Amino acid sequence: MSVQNQFLSLHEHLNAHIVGQPHLTQRLLVALLADGHLLVEGAPGLAKTKAIKTLAEGIEADFQRIQFTPDLLPADITGSDIYRPQEGTFSFQRGPLFHNLVLADEVNRAPAKVQSALLEAMAEHQISVGSTTYPLPSLFMVMATQNPIEQEGTYPLPEAQMDRFLMHVLVGYPGVDSERQILRLSRQEASGAVTPPPPRLSQETIFAARREAMSVHMADNVEEYLIQLVLATRSPDNYSKELKHWLDYGASPRATIALDRCSRAQAWLDGRDFVTPDDIRAVVNDVLRHRLILSFEAEANGIDTDQVIDSLVNLVPSA
Repeated sequence: MSVQNQFLSLHEHLNAHIVGQPHLTQRLLVALLADGHLLVEGAPGLAKTKAIKTLAEGIEADFQRIQFTPDLLPADITGSDIYRPQEGTFSFQRGPLFHNLVLADEVNRAPAKVQSALLEAMAEHQISVGSTTYPLPSLFMVMATQNPIEQEGTYPLPEAQMDRFLMHVLVGYPGVDSERQILRLSRQEASGAVTPPPPRLSQETIFAARREAMSVHMADNVEEYLIQLVLATRSPDNYSKELKHWLDYGASPRATIALDRCSRAQAWLDGRDFVTPDDIRAVVNDVLRHRLILSFEAEANGIDTDQVIDSLVNLVPSA
């Protein structure tokens, strides 16, 4: 079975167990292929935790869930030096970040120091304790969640640090048919009648898939379209005077890199060896959503980031 078919089987397995959230399951695979991290925002009970746990079951990787709370310390997630009185020495006790897939649950409940420790590990793929640096696993992906309902006792992620996430995915409620399927699936799981998962993907297969996805061809005119979309967030007045008043800060070059990686992964998952403008448009909202800072005027008029991105997509000519 080819690498692409193995990913297709994994995708089908995810959709069979995470009912009503096809966007989330697809974005998990895009992040896995693009070697990035996800920030997922949605109300409780929408299968965010189950999604990444099901993904971990489908690949040869260990999984760790960290519940973020206001009393958490950086050492609680990175690990710390432990004194061994019998030997009179210190030894490093690894924290929960030393796993392949990590769920940072309700990341906005932890104070800034803990958030910074997590985001540093995400960006550098390493952890420093004292004067020693410890590398994280080669396969390392974080899915952080935020609950948009409760705001008391939370520490919102700074905009500059949110840029570390590859994508910011919004999760909504499932429809009527999906709700019915969820109920039936829950009954099946309670009775033990669960469909066995496909063979687990090895880490070597995942790395091979990443190489294939990143080698997907992007024509010069498509690349130019991608670049112009990002540049439009910095100079919106070139396209619309109204947009100029809505945006305070545009996206950084990290957004260009993320859009490139995600659009290639999107094309590869669709079974193509070339990127189209539609691939870029398919991922642009999730890539730019957390990277734009809106003006007070936009917020006062009820304009959200997605509306600004949609306007830019409509105004920037495609390839």
